[in-house]
Amino acid sequence: MNRLTTILRPMQAAALTNRASQNSRNKLRPEDRAVHDWYRFVLSFPPHMVQDYLDRFGVDPSCTVLDPFCGTGTTLVECKKLGIASLGIESNPMAHFASAVKVDWSAECAKLSDYAEKVRSSAGETLRRQGMDECGGLPLFAVNGANRPPLRGLPAEQSCLLLKDSISPLPLHRTLVLLDAIDRFGTPQQQRYGRLALANALVHGVGNLKFGPEVGVGKRKEDAPVLEVWCRNIQTIARDLDMNAGRHQVPAEVLKADSRSVGAVLRPESVDVVITSPPYPNEKDYTRTTRLESVILGLILNKQELRSLKQGLVRSNTRGVYKSDKDDLEIANNNEIQEIASAIERRRMELGKTSGFERLYPRVTQLYFGGMLRHLASLRPALKPGARLAYVVGDQASYLRVMIRTGKLLANLAQSLNYRVMGIDLFRTRPSTVTGEQLREEVVLLEWPKH
Repeated sequence: MNRLTTILRPMQAAALTNRASQNSRNKLRPEDRAVHDWYRFVLSFPPHMVQDYLDRFGVDPSCTVLDPFCGTGTTLVECKKLGIASLGIESNPMAHFASAVKVDWSAECAKLSDYAEKVRSSAGETLRRQGMDECGGLPLFAVNGANRPPLRGLPAEQSCLLLKDSISPLPLHRTLVLLDAIDRFGTPQQQRYGRLALANALVHGVGNLKFGPEVGVGKRKEDAPVLEVWCRNIQTIARDLDMNAGRHQVPAEVLKADSRSVGAVLRPESVDVVITSPPYPNEKDYTRTTRLESVILGLILNKQELRSLKQGLVRSNTRGVYKSDKDDLEIANNNEIQEIASAIERRRMELGKTSGFERLYPRVTQLYFGGMLRHLASLRPALKPGARLAYVVGDQASYLRVMIRTGKLLANLAQSLNYRVMGIDLFRTRPSTVTGEQLREEVVLLEWPKH
């Protein structure tokens, strides 16, 4: 071993250890899995981050915590576990539904288990009559040569909303049989738990989805054990409800609203603390992440409803930009953001990029920061004097490798609205999928002035 090798190997090991440490910061710890595991975005920030900032801000049960981009309810669930009242705002119907179910801990574990058994028995019997076993093994009609029964599918108007091949015909048929049973038995509350367990099953075990920088379609499953996966999920919900039964009265509410207009749904001076992670300016279409379960559960029925959903979100990708959008006007005089948009346009022209999406890169950048400015402005009346805020955001280089320092820009926008910038914490770094460069993921810390 030469001298250079002896120097490099410890350095390489240190780099690998550092990357592993950075990655672990964003992972769900085993001790935090209860309730969070019912259904969560792949890109959700971890519960332990919420715990850290609740502790840092000195939050106690006398406070109310808001997450204005609550997603699948990470902040709300952590607050409820700690006996702290919380509010969430979410426009995506699947995420709103998931959050609302995840903070409802009032169901009786035994009755939910009884409901699950009725659903499993009914769906299993229906499948057996159709020549299929419950577990997603080789269908009986394929073994004995009998005619294949007609398989159920989605109406064309819904089916066209799905990513192609995101679920195979047999698993879809099984899913729709199960969904009928979920909605036929039990109380509305039990049915909501059943539907959420099915949504989780679709993403993890039934569908053909894969997750990377963007959601896509992976290896096709000819069949899947839909009932088995659903039963496992509903058992997890029942177990967690039993474990957290003593905290079911802790207030937690999820409002379906546009986060750019939070002032319209929040009471004046009602919020002590904000902990949230808004979307980042990139090319991730967040509606695609939940498309499969949103369509199958009937939360999005047609293209117009999908369009309405996108119009209610902060613009963060080119698939959600419309001619009528005006959020860019909010930052028309912000030289820093305008220069970034100009740099993206110059790079586009230098590279000869002419697609419709690439032409929208500068505008979506302006719309994103204009939307975030609207959000911060609308939020002010709801904040108590001295309220503290933590925004988890990340740098981006998705638009032709032009660096967007999201945290710094967001802090500057907040300062222009009279928020006090307490600092910007580095949460972790992650490699850019475009350049390989390490991008910062940060927590922007703000304070609303005291009177």
